[in-house]
Formats: sequence, structure tokens, C-alpha cells
Amino acid sequence: MTSTETSPNSPAATADRRRWIALAIVMTAAFMDLVDVTIVNIAIPSIQRDAGASFGQIQWITAGYALAFAAGLITGGRLGDIHGRKRLFLIGIGGFTLASALCGFAVNPEMLVASRILQGGMAALMVPQVLSIVHATFPAHERGKVFGLFGAVVGLGAVSGPLLGALLTEWNLFGLEWRPIFLINLPVGIAGLILGRRYITESKAPRALKLDLVGVALVTLGLLMLLYPLTRGRELGWPMWGYVSMGGAIVVFAALVAYERRKTARDGSPLVELSLFKVKSFAAGIAVQTVFGVALGIFFLVWTFYMQIGLGWGELRAGLTGVPFSIAVSMAAGLSVQKLTPRFGRKVLQAGALIMALGVLIYIWESERYGLSIAPWQMALPLVVMGVGMGLIVAPLTDAILSEVPREHSGSASGLISTVQQMGNALGLGLVSVVFFGTMSDHLPRAEVGAAFVDAFQNALIWVAAVMAAIFLLMFALPKRPAQHVEGGEPTPAVAADKEPELVG
Repeated sequence: MTSTETSPNSPAATADRRRWIALAIVMTAAFMDLVDVTIVNIAIPSIQRDAGASFGQIQWITAGYALAFAAGLITGGRLGDIHGRKRLFLIGIGGFTLASALCGFAVNPEMLVASRILQGGMAALMVPQVLSIVHATFPAHERGKVFGLFGAVVGLGAVSGPLLGALLTEWNLFGLEWRPIFLINLPVGIAGLILGRRYITESKAPRALKLDLVGVALVTLGLLMLLYPLTRGRELGWPMWGYVSMGGAIVVFAALVAYERRKTARDGSPLVELSLFKVKSFAAGIAVQTVFGVALGIFFLVWTFYMQIGLGWGELRAGLTGVPFSIAVSMAAGLSVQKLTPRFGRKVLQAGALIMALGVLIYIWESERYGLSIAPWQMALPLVVMGVGMGLIVAPLTDAILSEVPREHSGSASGLISTVQQMGNALGLGLVSVVFFGTMSDHLPRAEVGAAFVDAFQNALIWVAAVMAAIFLLMFALPKRPAQHVEGGEPTPAVAADKEPELVG
């Protein structure tokens, strides 16, 4: 054996196996969260019948999770930087598993709502650590491959939730009705907790940081003031206090920026690391991520309404229709970061935006042509085109945003990425009331519902296409080529600076 070969039992080979096992663990946790966000929607009719939940309680079963998740993401990321990403990940996945059990065994709607809020809060501790652990565990030249896998997980999670929810609800396992959609998290979460303790290597910021409690309060207040009216606005008839609250959120965020600047100057331990926004790739990527979240927030909700209410399809048929989309996202995500982005850089993301817009336009044309008689196989073409476009964006975008971020701030940066994505989704959901429901009457005869939903779907997709065009233009602010890629046979400065991991334990 030559000196350049590595024995399968050598320390280097063992460490390599450990980090790839650790990657599988955190990716599984990310998939579990992505599925949980969407799996509930498909089972809402069953929950309403079996648990006797009111419409307002049903709203809170979905909105409570989203609000707790979005409000806690930045704090969860910073806690990982301070106390250790492995520690916070294990606390998060343990709490998420416990909350899932409470949801599955809820004895009334009130307990289910409270358990969902707890579940969202625990996800906010768990999810930011996923990207942080990847950022701290893998050297820069390997992250493209890793983020390709992450993009594939995102693609699978986006559509697997409704499909899995439809299957579990229809199967009615052990007569439990909707409860298995939550209980399925238990074996996954327990396995992740046990294996995570063994295989994930601890990492944290190299210098001592303190939790910025005032920053936590301002971030939480601002996000709730923005997202709560968007989440409940349509149900409540868009009251004036909702607009006042959203306007006040801007004031709170301005106060947060001012406070964080003073906090940085005083002790260098702010909740939101404002210096990150001086990194062009991060600032531009955050803007793209937010607007992309708006497009996804609009599309996935109106797509569900279109199939299940407009076309009258059952849960399983609607869930299976999304399979081509999921496969296309996963395949394109892996290809984009491993083969295309290293060679073509930013052009891959811009091509993704244009391809996704093309898929949306094809969908509009097919919906107009076939009307209420459209079949799932006829939707395959636009869904595959859209999936390819989305796959070309999701994985390289995360890579581009984090490529120049210092490791000591990777938790804060990851929390910000997830937070703006959730904010974008919430803005998209809020816009659904305008671009979808705003085009139809509130009191439609039953015979006119299908046609009205088809027209509203087409109108909403026009908005999605316009947003994708805006994303294409925003992407010109991204660096032409991610900093971690090798240029001319030599590592860029970002790669060289990334050689020293601050791993502990």
C-alpha cells in the first residue's frame, strides 16, 4: 500500500465515514421537517371530521406551526453558534419527536394546536443546525456535492408530504384516521437522536458569544406582527389592525437594525450578524431566496385548491400527480451543483428561473385548453419543466448564499436563510387571497365552482411567472461564480480561509 492510499480502517477513513453518516442524519431531519410542513394540509378534512375542530382551530393547526417555526429560526441558529450545533440539533430533534407524539395522541383540537406550536418551535431549533453542521463539517470544495444532495431532499420533501399524507389518511392504519401523519415521525426522530449522538461532531463559534435577548424579543415581535395578519387576514376579512400590524413590523425591524448595530459595537455578540449583509453573495442570495419563497407560497397552495376543489380530485390522485415534479427537482438539483454550476456559475440559476417560468406558462396553456377534463398525465410536462427549473435553483442558491460566510456565523446565516424563505412563503400565502380568491365571487353556485377555480388558477400562475422573471433579474446581483470553486487550478481565497475547522469534542 502506497503512502497516498488510505486504509478502510484508518482514522482518516473512519472520520470520512462518520461525516457522511452525520450528513445522512441531518438530511433525514430536514426531510422530516419539510414533509411535516405539507403533510397536514391533505389530512385537514379528516382532522376536522374526527377531532371536531372548528375552522379557526384548523387554521391554527397549520398557522401555529408556521408562526412558531419562522419566529424561532434566527434564535435557533444563533443558539447553535453559542452552545454547539450538535447539542441544539439533538435538543431540536428530540423535542420535535416528542411534539409529534403529542400531536398524534391529542385528545382534543386545543391540545393539537398547542402541540403543533411546540412542534414548530422545536423545528426552529433543529433546522438551522442542518446547514450549519454541513458548513462546519465539510470543506468548501465538497459542499457543492453536499448541497446537491440537500436540493434533492428539498425536492422530495416538497411533494412527498401531500402524497404521504394522502396514503396514511386513506389507509386509516389501526383505525387511527389522521394520527399516523404525526406518529410516523417517532421512529425517524428516535433513530436520528441515537445516531446523531454518536456520529455528529460538535462545532460552535470559535469565540465566546452571548445570546442577545433584546434581539430575540425584537425579531420574534416583528415576525409575528408581519406573519400573523398574513396568515389570518383572509379568514378575518383583512381588518384594519392587520395593516397597522404589518406597518408596525417595519418599525420594529428598523429598531432591531439600530439596536444590533449598537450591540455589535458594544460587545460583538448580536443576534443578527449585520456584517453578513456586507457580503455581496449573501445579501443578493437572501433577496432571491425571499422572492423565490413568494413564488412557491403562491403556487403550492393554489395548485392544491385547483386539483382538489376545482377539479374535484381525491387526496391520493392529487398527491400522485406531483410525483413527476418531485423526481425532476431531485435529479436537476444533483446535476446542477455537481456538473453545471462549477462550469457555468450564475447562469445555471438564471436558466432555472427561466425554465420554471416556461413550465408555468405551459401549465397555463394546458389548463386553458383542457379545462375541467384535464388528466394527471397531461400535467406531467409542465410539472417536469417546472421541477427542472426549481432543481437548478434550490441547491446552487444555498451554496451561493453560504459560500463566503465566515464559519463562526454559519448558524446565524442558516437561520436567516430559513427565516426569509418562511417570510417569502407567508407573503405568497397572503397574496393568494388577491391573485386567486380575488378573481372569483364569494358565493358561487356549485355548478360554477370548478370553472371559477380553473380561471383563478390560471390568473395566479401568471403572477408566479412574473415573479420568476423578477427572480431572473435579481440573480444578476449574485456572483458570477461561487467563491469556493477552483479557478485556474488554485483554490480561491474563500477556500484557503476555510481550511481550519473549529470543531470541538
